[in-house]
Amino acid sequence: MIDTFKPFIQAQWEKEGFEKLMPIQTEVFPLLRAGKDVLATSPTGSGKTLAYLLPVLDQLETDTVDLQVVMLASSHELAMQIFETVQTYKQGSDIRVQALIGGANIKRQIEKLKKKPHIVVGTPGRMMQLIDQKKLKMHKVKTIILDEADQLFVPEHDMEIARIIESTPKETQVACFSATLTEHAKQEARDFIPEAVEVTINRKDAETPVVRHSYMLTERREKNDTLRKLAHAEKVPMLAFMQDITDLTNFYEKLDYRGLNVLMLHSDVDKTKRQKAIQAFRRGELDLLLATDVASRGLDVEGLKVVVELDVPRTVDQYIHRAGRTGRLGSVGGDVISIVTARELEDLKRLTKAMDVPLYEEELIRGKRVLKK
Repeated sequence: MIDTFKPFIQAQWEKEGFEKLMPIQTEVFPLLRAGKDVLATSPTGSGKTLAYLLPVLDQLETDTVDLQVVMLASSHELAMQIFETVQTYKQGSDIRVQALIGGANIKRQIEKLKKKPHIVVGTPGRMMQLIDQKKLKMHKVKTIILDEADQLFVPEHDMEIARIIESTPKETQVACFSATLTEHAKQEARDFIPEAVEVTINRKDAETPVVRHSYMLTERREKNDTLRKLAHAEKVPMLAFMQDITDLTNFYEKLDYRGLNVLMLHSDVDKTKRQKAIQAFRRGELDLLLATDVASRGLDVEGLKVVVELDVPRTVDQYIHRAGRTGRLGSVGGDVISIVTARELEDLKRLTKAMDVPLYEEELIRGKRVLKK
């Protein structure tokens, strides 16, 4: 199917070393090319971004100054990640793309809009601001993409999403993508796209690499030390999750004091520092990146082998989003290790049972992670 796309897309696909389409791509490509509205759910790391991006790039008209595609994400980091992927795959074409995220200089963004991008990628708040100021012309938009849609159909963004969609022509194609979609999010989406084709790819069919789920039992006060020892044992960059910013900061301070190369990612960290932390992590310069769930949403780190949970997620969806940072498309698999107390273990077992994934107990012996007998 990839040989039916424009030559510049085929060239980049080959350059990236992909040999075949992933299931989500096989399902979605023909739907988007046919102009259908889509509601797609597929595991994290299963190739969703290219599932919507390649058909969009293929159908763009570059001999016009009209804005044709709007891509929305809930976080700055995810928006910039999508923007970078667009930049990669548009090589060899005349497609113009611009990022529009909150926190960046709006005057500079307005100035850059004079170059007439064909695609804009950004966050709902900033997009709405520019639409209200009549700086973003939506009357010729053909396609709207909502990435991590479950995070966009929330009270915080509901109104903005509605207004952005309503600012485009009635026939505009809308496609929603996410690793998980709650019934509420599905209903919200169906209010805008009642005839959307629903595509659901489960983990078994997604052809993503194998991820192993394990836990280490410890006292609460020992968690920090266990994490430090684990970082020394693994000798690869690890991404560790915790919901509470105060607890996360305490972990950071203790680990930093003990000489670990560690940085934090949470909503109170300013945009520049967040970007620097992500870049350092991607370059393999950190032992550990500590993150909250919201701040790490959509974070894609090639080859990430180990994800650590320092608390137990509240829901299966939250567990899936955390676990999905490893075992991504193009990798050889990974590990999700939960450092838990005896009380937390019961909650963890409930989650993994609901997901039908095996859970192993491990321990550290002489600086190595081994299965507990």
